Amino acid sequence: MMRLRSWLPTPGLSLLLLIVWLLLVNQVSVGHLLLGGILAIAIPRLTSRFWDRQPTVHKPMKLVLFFLRVVGDIIVANLQVARIILSPWRRSRPHFVEYPLMLEERFTITILASTITLTPGTVSANLRMDGKTLLIHALDVEDDATLIRTIRERYEQPLKEIFEC
Repeated sequence: MMRLRSWLPTPGLSLLLLIVWLLLVNQVSVGHLLLGGILAIAIPRLTSRFWDRQPTVHKPMKLVLFFLRVVGDIIVANLQVARIILSPWRRSRPHFVEYPLMLEERFTITILASTITLTPGTVSANLRMDGKTLLIHALDVEDDATLIRTIRERYEQPLKEIFEC
């Protein structure tokens, strides 16, 4: 098994690369399978030393629930942003908020920042050099503390449980 891992550091990625290659050439033949297989083995092997350590998912079911929560929040946020845009008499309150991070791993911080940016009406603007504060721009902020509490409870705490136990 160890020998297979040295040839295929990420078997899933290798399979994906082979499939993408075959889709790009739009043809399945021995030559394309051979070339795609060589690329599928060579690319991950040549680039694996540049990758960060892959995170361990400690609670897979919680990850599924987190994903469903994010999808639901994206739908709700789209409706809220549409209401703001379609109500010119209502003034939005755009604001930058400094969010103090509890997360420590770069991977989980990246997922949090991406989740915030995916949710309409909010954007992760900057991560401080010390990695302890995330600057967030929100389209309509009533109270900084409420926004911080919402992000912490809905996104950061579950991510900490899923990846950093």
